[in-house]
Amino acid sequence: MIENIKEVTLDTLVGEVTKMKNDGQRFVTYSCTDIGDGNVDILYHFDKDEVIVNLRLTAAMDTPIPSCSGVYFAALLVENELQDQFGLVFEGLALDFGRKLYLDDEITIIPMCNNTKAMTAKK
Repeated sequence: MIENIKEVTLDTLVGEVTKMKNDGQRFVTYSCTDIGDGNVDILYHFDKDEVIVNLRLTAAMDTPIPSCSGVYFAALLVENELQDQFGLVFEGLALDFGRKLYLDDEITIIPMCNNTKAMTAKK
């Protein structure tokens, strides 16, 4: 069980991440899991004084997710990786590699995606 977790929505995500930064939280990383039915769980991990705090966003894979790279610039690397690996789209990315951060041009599948419909639509 994950401790110190707060549920967020697409509408509240950036505001909650901004609160984390204003509170002195250090951005650690995101974790993403395909939970089926075309949805993903994204866990946003932060640290302050060796205590991890997490935000959880459940979103449809075909819905654009607000980028947090305007709050924590380093988030652009994780968000680009999730675009590569899960076929997600982050709106407002400070720097968007267009699914080419880690993937070569010849890659035509979404590596971590179990959703066949999403895989076909992204080709």
